[in-house]
Amino acid sequence: MVSVGDPAPDFTLMANDRNMVTLSDSIGNKVVLAFYPSAFTGVCTTEMCTLTDFMSDFDSLEAEVFGISVDSIFSNNEFSKINSIGFPLLSDINRVVTNSYGVGIDFVMPGFIAAQRSVFIINEDGKIGYCWIAENPGIEPNYQEIVDFCKN
Repeated sequence: MVSVGDPAPDFTLMANDRNMVTLSDSIGNKVVLAFYPSAFTGVCTTEMCTLTDFMSDFDSLEAEVFGISVDSIFSNNEFSKINSIGFPLLSDINRVVTNSYGVGIDFVMPGFIAAQRSVFIINEDGKIGYCWIAENPGIEPNYQEIVDFCKN
């Protein structure tokens, strides 16, 4: 598992709009990575919609936001459309990024590895500056704390 101060593992994933997103392309700005277990579930919907509600704050801080799940791009795209999500949702269907950040968990059924609800903020230098990992997938992050960290 990565910790505050570690270099953020780089990755390239496909977004819900079928564009490829590479983390290192965003270095120089703060980057919020919000891992979520599964599209179309209650808490995940609330989390992604609440982060969308804060997008004007993130935009004014020039912070980029990405949601990451093990869902397909098709599922993420429909989830984004239905809920008017204001940032790209990245598909980690092979779980490479989920595992590199150390946030894979058994979810719903034994053997199905999903992304544990967690938030990492990557500083402008490419190092992890903030890390929050839910002990229970029903717990949401402190959204204001995420915005406040991006201000520093």
